[in-house]
Amino acid sequence: MNYRVLLTGSGGREHALAWKLAQSRQLEKLWIAPGNPGTAAVGENVPIAATDFDGLKALALTQQINLLVVGPEDPLVMGIADWFAADPALSHIPVIGPPRRGAQLEGSKDFAKQFMQRHHIPTARHTTVRWDTVAAGDAFLDSLPSPYVLKADGLAAGKGVLIIESRDEAKRQLRRILQGLFGAAGDTVVIEEFLQGTEVSFFVLTDGEHYKLLPEAKDYKRIGNNDTGLNTGGMGAVSPVPFVTPDFRQKVEQQIIRPTIDGLRQEGIDYRGFLFLGLMNVAGNPYVIEYNVRMGDPETEAVMPRLSSDLLDLFDGVARRTLHKKPCDIIADTALTVVCVSGGYPEAYGKGYPIAPLPAMPGSLLFHAGTAIADGALVTRGGRVLAVTSLAPGIAEAREKAYAAVAGIRYTNSYCRTDIGLDIMMKKEND
Repeated sequence: MNYRVLLTGSGGREHALAWKLAQSRQLEKLWIAPGNPGTAAVGENVPIAATDFDGLKALALTQQINLLVVGPEDPLVMGIADWFAADPALSHIPVIGPPRRGAQLEGSKDFAKQFMQRHHIPTARHTTVRWDTVAAGDAFLDSLPSPYVLKADGLAAGKGVLIIESRDEAKRQLRRILQGLFGAAGDTVVIEEFLQGTEVSFFVLTDGEHYKLLPEAKDYKRIGNNDTGLNTGGMGAVSPVPFVTPDFRQKVEQQIIRPTIDGLRQEGIDYRGFLFLGLMNVAGNPYVIEYNVRMGDPETEAVMPRLSSDLLDLFDGVARRTLHKKPCDIIADTALTVVCVSGGYPEAYGKGYPIAPLPAMPGSLLFHAGTAIADGALVTRGGRVLAVTSLAPGIAEAREKAYAAVAGIRYTNSYCRTDIGLDIMMKKEND
């Protein structure tokens, strides 16, 4: 079947997805709403926001779209899949993304925790607090050892999590969140036990019954080297992750992935799309830190280059519920992604800085995240501007290639971490 695909979103994740979709022989045409200057090279950008459902409907009808791929989380949590399914003019269009109830796995930390409890999925001890139960939140903090984890219940652009060493400070910040530190997303707060271990992200594509396991990745959230400073949307990623052994992967599938997919089906949620599992490896055992209901960013920029199979063919399997019949082959090479950001990010930063002509990057891929065209020139638009991904047989070579490519990117106040993948490389050398 030939597909006329509409992909929503405008970041590095969407550029990576568009780049991969454009390689498919099943693709007739690709539209990206709203896209960015990078996606314009592999499809047609249309100036429609990912949350403008009426605008997306008009485009879908005029262009005879027959597959919708939802990139970011906001439209999923707002119910775009339900909205398409309920409209007789759109209901024939498969949506790669879960319905609103399934999207609550990301849209509400409390919902996700309760779901994990119901289906016996390993996660940290926790309690849920609102302003009228703040005293119970204090008591729970008193029962925990330091450090303390506070999570805004709702969507907060990846920044609604605080990890605090002092109990008194944790109690103070709990009140700040409830009083609006993260807006309405913090009207409810989940307090969690801190899990000591190593983080890893697993990515699953499911048709509601079957699933394919995509390459795992490790991302780097803090703004500074050695994981210092404020949390960001992500400063880089590496795939694969060496500690993900066959035994660990089997535990993840048996204890987390299968119970999650079975649990969604048991609760009457027809979940078709990506499932992102943020995990902690605690002494060889996986625990769920968080669910996301879409691919991660910048992990997508590291995962997609390692997928040798046809992504659109996999989406066809999701749409037809025949995913188990589709190949999902992975390249053995290491992919390493470095994100270039605007100085000041994740706090206040300037925009509209001209980006010098981008150099050739043999052996590397360049994904646009926060760029725009102004007066015919490429300029910065977001905090995360560009992402470079390099593939190589080993992590040391991938690092060398990626940072050589990054050295050719020039704009005012550019910044990147210089230690992406270094921890993994040093651990491998010491093993």
